[in-house]
Amino acid sequence: MLQQRASRFNSQILSMVANSVAEDPFTKVKKMIKDLIVKLMEEANEEAEHKGWCDSELSTNKQTRDSKTDEADALKAEVEQLTADIAKLTSEITELSKEMADIDGNIAAATADRDSEKAKNSQTLIDSKNAQQAVAQALAVLKDFYAKAAESTSLAQEDMETESPQSFAQVAEPYTGQSSGGVIGMLEVVESDFARLESDTAAAESESQRAFDDFMADSQKDKAVKGTDSKHKSSTKQAKESALASAKKDLRGTSEELEAAMTYFEKLKPSCVDAGQSYEERVQRRKEEIESLQEALKMLAGEDI
Repeated sequence: MLQQRASRFNSQILSMVANSVAEDPFTKVKKMIKDLIVKLMEEANEEAEHKGWCDSELSTNKQTRDSKTDEADALKAEVEQLTADIAKLTSEITELSKEMADIDGNIAAATADRDSEKAKNSQTLIDSKNAQQAVAQALAVLKDFYAKAAESTSLAQEDMETESPQSFAQVAEPYTGQSSGGVIGMLEVVESDFARLESDTAAAESESQRAFDDFMADSQKDKAVKGTDSKHKSSTKQAKESALASAKKDLRGTSEELEAAMTYFEKLKPSCVDAGQSYEERVQRRKEEIESLQEALKMLAGEDI
């Protein structure tokens, strides 16, 4: 029976006992069978305890591996996102710095042009005022000259009229200056042109200064906005760099923990996973071995099977 069961269950224990039964006295064989039954039951208890321990360790290890894998994936995604955000902020800050530098350059160029134009307009105003004064003085001199000339001519005519009425009839009209109207008129036009030049220059200067003031105000406002934006982005970049360093540190720690969990899982596999047979198969086989030994023991004891 034991040989048949040994062959049936492929059990070395039953085969060994079958050989002992054929060779040894019953008393010794009975004791050996009882000892084997006890040993198999102890092994069953030990394996049950080991199974419970394996189940607990494998379950805990799986939870650790799963959670650490999820944490590592999340941290990798966070690192990638932070790296991309920092690169974008760096580019934006660089662009803002360039734009502010361009604003400073434009302000400097506009200021230089404004100073040059203002100096030119100031000189034009001075020249036009001086020219008006010079023309006014020239007009005054000419008008005085022609007035005196006309008066002298008038007196001369009166004397001639007294001395010789006949000769008076032959004398021209009182002298008022044959070219006085043309010269004085021309100078008056010149004086008017200088006055208009002064007025136009003053108006142009006022308009240029207003446009310059508007440009300066807009430029300074634009620069202030960009400066504030740059400071905000720099602060955000600094915070993200700190977060990136922290995320990388956490990722290293999590990766080490995941690696440790994977290493421990490999250690568990020989005794808890890769045992050749499943736990249920081993339990069933041991149960059949014990039942066969108990049946053999009954046979040896002369009990009715």
